[in-house]
Amino acid sequence: MRLLPFSDAQAAVVADWPASAGEVALWCGRQEFPVAARTVTGWQRDADVQAHVLVDGGRVVGYGELWFDADEDEVELARIIVAPDTRGRGLGRVLVRGLLARAVAAGHADVFMRVHPDNARALRCYRGAGFAPVDPALAEAWNEAQPVGYVWLQGDTGAPEARTGTGASRP
Repeated sequence: MRLLPFSDAQAAVVADWPASAGEVALWCGRQEFPVAARTVTGWQRDADVQAHVLVDGGRVVGYGELWFDADEDEVELARIIVAPDTRGRGLGRVLVRGLLARAVAAGHADVFMRVHPDNARALRCYRGAGFAPVDPALAEAWNEAQPVGYVWLQGDTGAPEARTGTGASRP
């Protein structure tokens, strides 16, 4: 498995993965269903966003973004999703560990992510990939401007997978 930069040609594949409006809301907070490929390509217009795909044998099986914040010297992992027929196989952890490794390699020790509180499956995945809840007071402050009370997680940037990127090469 390899973690590669996203290309616009992959947008239709990724946009097709959510099976319901509820899944779209949990994935990216949008209300549109189905998600249009142009929506996914539009996310790439922000210079601070780097999207990646997890590829297995030439097939795209995962998608996720790194949102760089130079002012805060931190990175947020976002819009993480895996192909429906590959879920439950640990690919989400592989994808998240690979993204974490990219963030650390770019020189960022503070790596965060926000998760919809109703997305229990994603929370298990991210915790299994080395993320832990931030201090409750910090989460409360960050949620003041948010549409829902997200669960905020911080990556373990000291984990071997984060330092070496080896997490993207094994399930």
